[in-house]
Amino acid sequence: MAKRPPRKKYYRHRGPSAELIRFKKLALVATFLALVVVVLGAYTRLSDAGLGCPDWPGCYGRISVPATAFDISTAQQAYPDRPLEQDKAWIEMVHRYFAGALGLLVATLTLLALLNRNEKKQPVLLPVLLLPIIIFQALLGMWTVTLLLKPVVVIAHLLGGMVTLALLWWLAMTPAREQTEAGNSLLAKASLLALLVVIAQISLGGWTSSNYAALACPDFPTCQGAWWPEADFEKAFESQPPLDPDSNSGYAGGVLAHPARIAIHMSHRVGALVVVSVNLMLGFLLLSRSENNAVAQSGVALMVITATQVLVGISIVKLGLPLSLATVHNGMAALLLLSLVTTNRLLRMKL
Repeated sequence: MAKRPPRKKYYRHRGPSAELIRFKKLALVATFLALVVVVLGAYTRLSDAGLGCPDWPGCYGRISVPATAFDISTAQQAYPDRPLEQDKAWIEMVHRYFAGALGLLVATLTLLALLNRNEKKQPVLLPVLLLPIIIFQALLGMWTVTLLLKPVVVIAHLLGGMVTLALLWWLAMTPAREQTEAGNSLLAKASLLALLVVIAQISLGGWTSSNYAALACPDFPTCQGAWWPEADFEKAFESQPPLDPDSNSGYAGGVLAHPARIAIHMSHRVGALVVVSVNLMLGFLLLSRSENNAVAQSGVALMVITATQVLVGISIVKLGLPLSLATVHNGMAALLLLSLVTTNRLLRMKL
């Protein structure tokens, strides 16, 4: 009697656990909230509401903006040199409320990561690192107020928000099942270069905004009617001069001389040319050399976002810095960062 062939054993592929799925969903919510906080922070800065509340974390000693006649009178007595402007105070407080909610979400993610640390695919180190980052970001928010919008602190606060957003998105992304370009060193290096260039340009944009240099060149493509006007690059990037001790507005409105602001603005324009060149080069490389649909799509998204950002930037100069477009410009910078984080993640996956 012939032997029956051994019965094949089939093993069910174990997908992500319910705990990991819950963690990823919460990270996605936190990413969206971080994007909202970044945009609200830009709106607060651009609408000159950064000093809408003279104290921190409350507003005139309260957890909300003073509303009744008695509360307003008490607030004015406590801060006689800082008259209450309710619209600006509310802009500042709404930003703080959303930032506080984001802090709670990050703390929850850290706790979940520690509880699920025995799960094979559960990231632990990054969620744990995010907690001190968000705490330091809160301190930067406080120093932004107490140091009266000092540009170095403002730009650090901006970059901290962008770092938080990028890391949360890295946590939220779930690896695709299709094979990626993990072994393509050219694409990986080009994507990393593009990411570093965009981070540098975001820093320049923050320096431009915090020093009120966005309208130093009111024309485009020239500046002050010249292709390369007189500019003071030595003063543009040095430590900020001391403030008048009797001033209550701090660095609001800017303290640099006009030639220094022109230097900052022109640096941002040159940076934009570099970003466009690098991003378009990377986008074409991703389309022409990648055999993975997700990677190719990230290249298309990168080129579209870059082109849109350029058009928004030009429109801001031509239209005289409208608040809506300036806020969109900051939001597009955040999306550009997320696009490059996505590309770098896809190119480095090992499935």
